[in-house]
Amino acid sequence: MPLLHHGGLEVSAVLLTLTIALTALVYLRGWLHLRSTSTNVIAAWRAISFLLGLGLIWAAVASPIAGLDHELLTVHMLQHLLLMTLAPPLIWLGAPVMTFLHGLPRPFVPTVIGPLLQSAPVRTAGRAFTQPALCWLTAAGALLGWHIPAVFALGLQSPGWHLAEHASFLATGLLFWWPVVQPWPSVSRWPDLSIIVYLFLATLPCDILSGFLVFCDRVVYPVYFTASRPLAISALEDQQCAAALMWTCVTVVYLVAGAVLTTHLLSPWSSGEDELAQAELGGVSVAQKVLQSLEAL
Repeated sequence: MPLLHHGGLEVSAVLLTLTIALTALVYLRGWLHLRSTSTNVIAAWRAISFLLGLGLIWAAVASPIAGLDHELLTVHMLQHLLLMTLAPPLIWLGAPVMTFLHGLPRPFVPTVIGPLLQSAPVRTAGRAFTQPALCWLTAAGALLGWHIPAVFALGLQSPGWHLAEHASFLATGLLFWWPVVQPWPSVSRWPDLSIIVYLFLATLPCDILSGFLVFCDRVVYPVYFTASRPLAISALEDQQCAAALMWTCVTVVYLVAGAVLTTHLLSPWSSGEDELAQAELGGVSVAQKVLQSLEAL
């Protein structure tokens, strides 16, 4: 049943919209506070990137377009692309950690967030969950797992599982893009060349799934046989269109990311820019950066 035509899911869409709006307000509050102290900390383009990422998340899970995901596999695939491939890098490019540290209520940060970020379990978990191998495996597992026909049907038929599906796509997307973007306060622990290989290997699960759906001569997800079709295309044509969309979008996005990293790797002045960026963000180590940001509040 379409997202916005189901009572419970309509309420979920409203709650998601309010959550996204609140997140945007907290981010803007922190960004304005930082801009009042130094215009070089978080550039305006980073704020635009973060807000655009939030907008794409809203479009995927709470907009009227999201209500068509039960009727067209192409729309369903578009949601996945927005949540896994497009929104996460935009979110990380917005340097959200520092901005939220300055956007949240001041008493809350040093008493709750500070001790939490400095605790050994959180730091250990952070190092473990940002390992490229684990990030790659979780993203590939979410992509392939949720496209198993039985699991896919469960996600469409159950509002709870549908929400869990979207949450897992966003969470694994954020994990996947962390080693690529390396947002503050991360410290570069992997050579750029390894991340280029990482991006190349990430296209393989997408290639396998997309190729199978494009060239398969039957409808893999029978639920779309009985769906009302807003466009004059068959279920098989819809499946092929969805697969082609995923294949093209993922390839282009990963190629762009790889090209940026390659240019960065080959640029003789890239190391100097890195040092400048680290100086603007403050400190050398993660712990020092977090502590300095907390002390500035």
